This record gives sequence, C-alpha cells and structure tokens, in this order.
Amino acid sequence: MLGNVRDLFHYPVKGLNAQSLDHVQLEPNRGFPFDRVFGFARHDSGFDPNNPKPLAKSRFVVLARDAVLATLDTRYDPTTGVLTLVNDETNGSFDINSSEGRAGAARLVGKHVGLISDKYPTLHASDPHRFTDVSVDSTEMMNAVSLINADSVEYFAAQTGADINVARFRGNIVFSGIPAMTEMDWVGREIAIGDSLLRVLRRTKRCAATQVNLATGKRDHDVPKMLRDCFGHSDMGIYAEVIAGGPVCVGDTLTML
Repeated sequence: MLGNVRDLFHYPVKGLNAQSLDHVQLEPNRGFPFDRVFGFARHDSGFDPNNPKPLAKSRFVVLARDAVLATLDTRYDPTTGVLTLVNDETNGSFDINSSEGRAGAARLVGKHVGLISDKYPTLHASDPHRFTDVSVDSTEMMNAVSLINADSVEYFAAQTGADINVARFRGNIVFSGIPAMTEMDWVGREIAIGDSLLRVLRRTKRCAATQVNLATGKRDHDVPKMLRDCFGHSDMGIYAEVIAGGPVCVGDTLTML
C-alpha cells in the first residue's frame, strides 16, 4: 500500500500554529523535530520545569480551551531562539532562551486569550520533555509522531458536507494516495518513509481543538461528534514511533509494510 508525503509540519509551541517544513531528520525513539517543545502553562498548572511531569492539556493554554489562539500568527526560529507573535492589535519578537523573553511572550499570549495579569501563563521548555497531548500516557507516546491521511479528511468532509480541512487535525506528517480510513487498521504495523521506519502505536482520538476554524478562531463544527456520527468513533489519524531514523522529505513515498 503506497502513498506520498504531502506536507510536513511541526508545532514548536503547544497550542500555537503550525510551521511548514520541506524535510526533517527523524531519530529513533525521539519525537518529531522541534514539535511541542514549549508550552504555555496556566498559572495554576503545577508544572515544574526542574522535574517535568506530563500534565493534561487543560493545564496549558491550548486551542481546545482557547479557540482565539488560532488568530495569533506565530513563528519560532530554532537557530536564534526567537518566537514572533502577531495579532491584529500588537506583535512582538521574544528571545525565549531568556527569562525576560519568555515572560514577554507569556504576557502577550495571556492578553490575547483574555486572562487577567495575575493569571498570565508561564512559558516552559524542559528538554527532552515534550508537551504533547498524549505525553500523559507514556514516554513512548510523548515522543510519538502524528500522521494524517488527507484522503480520509477529504472523505469525511464529503460525507458530512462540512468545510473541514486537514489543518484542523494538526499532524506532523500529512500523506495522501492511501484509501480513506484504511490507516485506522494499521495499529501494530510498520510504515517506511524514505530510509525511516515507524511503528503505528494507536489511532488518534480527537478533542475539542478540532472544533476550531483556524482561519477565524471560532468554533464552527463539532468535529468529534461528527466523526462519531459518521464512523462510530472520534478517531482521525494515527500515532507512530520512530524505530529507524533518516531523512523524510515532502514527496517521499510512504509504504505500509
């Protein structure tokens, strides 16, 4: 069963927007490069960067709770450590390797989502900890790569008549050319992409974040319910672990072994 890599994305800061890539270098037992390596923890999250423990997504500023995050245009440069945040009213660039930069970014995000000053979040990074939604399940899942079949999303949209695009599902590797929804049966199987080899761990259960229209920052479709009504479950996409690393590029062949 053959497909092709259509897009590659990472999300350096949990809850903020995607950054498109043309290639990445995957490593065994490591997550997708620069994916969810930062997180804006809520004031009462209890997150300790010196002793990081996985916490539920509700402890962070995320789309599932703060739909307006989608209207914040963001860009992180891993070579300089600068995070740029832009909205209709203000913008700023922050060196988040420094405490001042992290505090400045947290103020802007706190204001953007409507928090009062004493409840502004705190921006954290605690390598090798990653702020993935499924980090609470295991270290293996914390480092899982998210894959989305664009053909499945297009089929779902056609079945429901809704304007649903693949971006809502915030995957790392978007592929096409595989029959819609067949990837739901890949759990326990292996996938080759270029020289990389991945093992599918589980299907991706969808949450309220997928209700958000990323262009408007408004909730317009109850995607988890629509998935249940359409397929009898709320899954879209799969998680996989990297068992043999290598370069992955847009256009590479994806083979289910």
